[in-house]
Amino acid sequence: MPRYRYTARKPNGKRISAVIEAASESDAIANVSASGAVLLSLEITQARAKTSSGPLFQQGVKMDALVIFCRQAYSLIKAGVPLMRAIKGLAQSSNDKPLKAALDSVAAELSNGRPMSSAMRDFPQVFSDLFVSLVQLGENTGRLDDAMLQLSEYYEQEMETRRRIKSALRYPSFVLAVIVAAMAFLNVKVIPQFAGMFAKFGSDLPLPTKILMTTSNFFVDFWWLLVISSVCLLAGWHAWKNTDEGRVKWDSFKLRIPLIGSLVNRALMSRFSRTFALMLRAGVPLNTALHMAGEALDNRFLALEVEKMKTAIESGMNLSSVTADSKLFTPLVHQMIQVGEETGQIDNLLLEASDFYDREVDYDLKTLSARMEPILLMIVAGMVLILALGIFLPMWNMLDLIRGG
Repeated sequence: MPRYRYTARKPNGKRISAVIEAASESDAIANVSASGAVLLSLEITQARAKTSSGPLFQQGVKMDALVIFCRQAYSLIKAGVPLMRAIKGLAQSSNDKPLKAALDSVAAELSNGRPMSSAMRDFPQVFSDLFVSLVQLGENTGRLDDAMLQLSEYYEQEMETRRRIKSALRYPSFVLAVIVAAMAFLNVKVIPQFAGMFAKFGSDLPLPTKILMTTSNFFVDFWWLLVISSVCLLAGWHAWKNTDEGRVKWDSFKLRIPLIGSLVNRALMSRFSRTFALMLRAGVPLNTALHMAGEALDNRFLALEVEKMKTAIESGMNLSSVTADSKLFTPLVHQMIQVGEETGQIDNLLLEASDFYDREVDYDLKTLSARMEPILLMIVAGMVLILALGIFLPMWNMLDLIRGG
């Protein structure tokens, strides 16, 4: 019989954690509810067998579709529409195929008496652990509409942050792509024409010209080797990045990229603070909220740092001491957490910390293109300088030979 670990709140307000055996998840929920306690979280302690009925490569749901679903679900539930009817209607109106398939299955499970959060847990590629946990808490407290509203606001903020980052990086990425294309075109089409002209004069070529000619010949004669090497390097990098060690190192490197690394770090800290506050406000235990907030970061390096914080809290340290030792947060945010711990308003002050990070990210995004322009200009100037030295120096030498001849 499966074993389930649960966290619940007794009628006297005391929070308990224990393990229970039940034939199914719904039976475990019923047994805990029968004891008079309010269930806060429930997870199976044995690994769940993976089904092979789905496709080999499962597609995730688009975030904007998830936002629309949460908004519509909030409106329907708040208006008093029965849950199963609401989910069926949302499944029919959804244009996102993964979300539509998941909602159809959830509606079928609801008709069989299964809780919605339990049915959603079968689709981790659509509904994250954070999503399922908030839905479960909404079911247990009778405030499912508030849970859907909180989720919609959370994903709307995430979508807006991603949109702003992509918008800020679009111009630098375009310029770099044009530079790479121009270099390839010059090496394949332009420089060989000058090489033929220089060869007719038979004069000794300067070093920059020799370097340009060698590079151009390599591009023309061994382009296939460049293509194969690029594909192999990309495949090898992708395979390494998917390993545990590779993902930690790559996620750590992303936070140290000049200009962009600090921006990404603050955006992730905003997400962590917002998720952590959301879970605490919903009544999730502190260590569980830390774990789920770390998983929501989508950065393995930071997630491991959050796990260290979780371990320290479980060993008896308070949250403010842990955040001070972790060095993930700015002193201002650490002070907010410290004050929140003293006043019992950690969730509110964490949301203030998230807003603080969002304002910093917004300012950095507005000035990112301006700060990157000097670097791009230096790259373009370096390319022009190399071409000028490689092409015009031998032409000047040839003019000198013609005048002296």
